[in-house]
Amino acid sequence: MAASDSASLDLASLFAGMAPPETAADMRRLIDAFGGFLNAGLPEIGALHEAVPVSDGVTADVLVPRGAGPFPVLVYLHGGGWICGSPTTHRKLAHRFAEAGYLVFNVDYRLAPEHPFPTPFEDCVGAIRWAAREAARYGGDATRLAVGGDSAGGNLAAASAAALQDDPARPKAALLIYGVFDFASLASPQKSATAEAAGISPALGEKMVRLMVESYLGRDPSAASLTDPRVSPLHVADRLPPTHVVCGGADPLVEQARELVTRLAGFGVEHESFVDPAMPHGYVQMEMLPLALPAIERMVAFLRKHV
Repeated sequence: MAASDSASLDLASLFAGMAPPETAADMRRLIDAFGGFLNAGLPEIGALHEAVPVSDGVTADVLVPRGAGPFPVLVYLHGGGWICGSPTTHRKLAHRFAEAGYLVFNVDYRLAPEHPFPTPFEDCVGAIRWAAREAARYGGDATRLAVGGDSAGGNLAAASAAALQDDPARPKAALLIYGVFDFASLASPQKSATAEAAGISPALGEKMVRLMVESYLGRDPSAASLTDPRVSPLHVADRLPPTHVVCGGADPLVEQARELVTRLAGFGVEHESFVDPAMPHGYVQMEMLPLALPAIERMVAFLRKHV
């Protein structure tokens, strides 16, 4: 049996018989259980400082590389649909970047529905500014700062990078990993190829998306809120720094990735993009899949070029 086949069976077993999540708490229990499966076998790094205070209600795990600095800096914003996820659920991915020599600030921003938009966005912007101020304390070089994130974190990374382009803490590069860039498209009914790839029914996938959108923006968000650049950074693609866009071919967000790349090209923003064939949403964390580690290696090469 191929490694990818075995991984699909493992993923399917995690979701077998699962009832549709009704609340954010349901989603949090789901992703916490899934996170243990993804974060085994952490690579060695120099040091891990957990839950360092950033601001009221916001912390960050700080991952220091091995060796001597000054290190380039990556502020990482985890995925989880704006309602779940944490530095713990994304610990191994953050370790991979620290293993490669980056001082990583893995941000624990506040979550919806308790803290709907704009709080998560504002937390991330504030955390990037804080990381720029604090990087030297951990051996980092704040003049070489990038931002990255996956899924909802990709949305927040793009929106934050665009918002900070005139700020002293502006990121010099962005890693956007199967992100949400256009909420109007996300909020429309869709069949979830991601869910099917993981052995989840389309109905469950659609339920998850609806829960996330309504938790973050409320029921029936207005057209103005859906196109707000802090929500849909597709509309400020011209303000992004050099950008790496990656998505799986089996991910329903792949069209959003392609549309962002089209906008970046139209505005002349330096970028590179990859669609990894047949890969589901979240695959970069699924190291049992054959294209996960190569995707991380490409991201590291991109960071080395730009920061």
